[in-house]
Amino acid sequence: MHLADLNWMDVEHYLQHDDRIILITGATEQHAYLSLLTDIRIPQAIADAVAEREGVLVAPPLNFGCSADFMEYPGTISLSPSTFALALTEIVDSLTRHGFRCFFIMNGHGGNALPPALEARDGRRFIWYSWWQGEAVARIAAELGAEPDHANWLENFPFTRVAPVPEGSKTLPPDWRRDGITRAALGDGSFGGLYQMPDEAMLRLFDALVEEATALLRAL
Repeated sequence: MHLADLNWMDVEHYLQHDDRIILITGATEQHAYLSLLTDIRIPQAIADAVAEREGVLVAPPLNFGCSADFMEYPGTISLSPSTFALALTEIVDSLTRHGFRCFFIMNGHGGNALPPALEARDGRRFIWYSWWQGEAVARIAAELGAEPDHANWLENFPFTRVAPVPEGSKTLPPDWRRDGITRAALGDGSFGGLYQMPDEAMLRLFDALVEEATALLRAL
């Protein structure tokens, strides 16, 4: 259930029986051969699946995050950490005014952080869920024997692909991060490892993520 598909009266009715909402944060940034909106498409897909199960409302995503490291790549749009924090805080404050109290923030980008101003006060509760840091990814990655990382197989879902993805894997020097993340060091933008896994494996990962996120939402 999306906020974009409702009018204000629908939201008022929803709040009579539920005060939960899913907020999606991510980024518009390079992901090698994958969509520039990969960090939105993945948490959006998880949120939609969770919302269908639980009947919870999903807000429009905050499409921009803190992506300064990738500004050498065309198409990347970056906010400063202070701007991101202010935008997310004001979004939450707006929703709080209407009666929302439980905020599940489905984060898709490693450069983003929960703003310190968003504390559990005034009866509000928060879950900040960066999907790639949970048990689901660790377990599936171990089963597959593949290291998850930025713009490699981990983010290569059918709904994030916008171009043919290379076969095989990419190897980077072990000390490539020493001088910072640069286009000269990264080349196509992937952080290395396998570029892709079979779709069956990615579906298994996605299902595990939905199960994990659903359990967290129920505990909110």
